[in-house]
Amino acid sequence: MALGTCSSGRVQLSSIEHLDSLDAFGEWVARPKHWLGAFDFPFGLPRELVLQLDWPQTWPELIRHYAGMERVDIRRTFAAFCNARPVGGKFAHRASDIPAGASPSMKWVNPPVAYMLHAGVPRLLAAGVHMPGLHEGDRTRVALEAYPGLLAREILGQRSYKSDDKSRQTPDRLIARKDLITALEHGQTRLSLRLKLTHAQRDSLADDAKGDRLDAILCLMQAAWAQTRHEEGVPLYGLPPDIDPIEGWIITA
Repeated sequence: MALGTCSSGRVQLSSIEHLDSLDAFGEWVARPKHWLGAFDFPFGLPRELVLQLDWPQTWPELIRHYAGMERVDIRRTFAAFCNARPVGGKFAHRASDIPAGASPSMKWVNPPVAYMLHAGVPRLLAAGVHMPGLHEGDRTRVALEAYPGLLAREILGQRSYKSDDKSRQTPDRLIARKDLITALEHGQTRLSLRLKLTHAQRDSLADDAKGDRLDAILCLMQAAWAQTRHEEGVPLYGLPPDIDPIEGWIITA
């Protein structure tokens, strides 16, 4: 988790915290602190899917229902849904998936975002945080859905900057990470924010070949953008006012 502050268009990285378990994550978001966070997992499911499966159509009840399922049952249910649909339209999409270039939130492989939702969102709900457009909670702790790939692609196009596979952690990906960091520092994105790093922080981000720290930074930048939008009087932190209360929305999409 990248922690920082935003003022006058500058985002200062304070620290990066490493949480070693989902329980540690749940404990962190439940602490009585003042924060606005952007989290890299989907907050909702496609309305088309929810209606087809006859699942609860209010967000808290939907999430509680989904959290009560085992992963094997999620995969079986979603696979059956996809198998009944024509080639080229197997998955249902949320309204924000396409403009964000994100995988459908019901996808259980490559990447398994359906399981990420299953692991992360129930903990946010249990922690009582505020999720604009989805769930009224403690407004001193505001959680938004982010997607670091959206901001990374704006800068790098289709260039890859990370890999979990050690054999694919190439010099080209290192160069891409450095280019990404430089662009963020210079404010060369439509977010109009500059990232402020120390030399040690910059080196740490570049050296992380898996990209976890850099993805956290991309989420931090998206959270900072949402904060500036709220300061301008937009009540939904830059989210569309008419977002689907089942699906949610990816900030900056």
